[in-house]
Amino acid sequence: MATWRQFEEEAAELAATVKARFEAAETHVLATTRLDGSPRVSGSEVDFKGADLSFGSMLGAVKARDLQRDGRCAIHAHPADPEHGGDAKVAGVAVEITDPAEKKAYTTGDEPPGDFHAFRLDLREAVLTSVEDGKLVIRVWRPGAGVRTVSRT
Repeated sequence: MATWRQFEEEAAELAATVKARFEAAETHVLATTRLDGSPRVSGSEVDFKGADLSFGSMLGAVKARDLQRDGRCAIHAHPADPEHGGDAKVAGVAVEITDPAEKKAYTTGDEPPGDFHAFRLDLREAVLTSVEDGKLVIRVWRPGAGVRTVSRT
């Protein structure tokens, strides 16, 4: 399982930029897979707790049910002006945190009243896309593979 901390250790500069993009806005776009295989996009908040990127949902929400059935997901940081670090996305497998003590460690204080779903991301990929000197620059990190950069005119 790749954690956010592993990403920071393997690609510190890229991880810092991607994290800054996520921290620049409160809500982001979470993509999950519906039962029929089609995509579902939902708003979501993320947090960086300990070694992980984590996120949650209201109890029984369809996005949570999607993730319980098929944890594959992607989270796109709220789009911003390209001058603010580019377009950031992460993808991986959501792992639900069900142990009450562990779940409590992932709370932020902004959870809805009552119970909720909490997930941490088993990070499989992080992507930052930006425009630099008139070129589209795509930086991709995958665990153990370092950062690959592709430029397009």
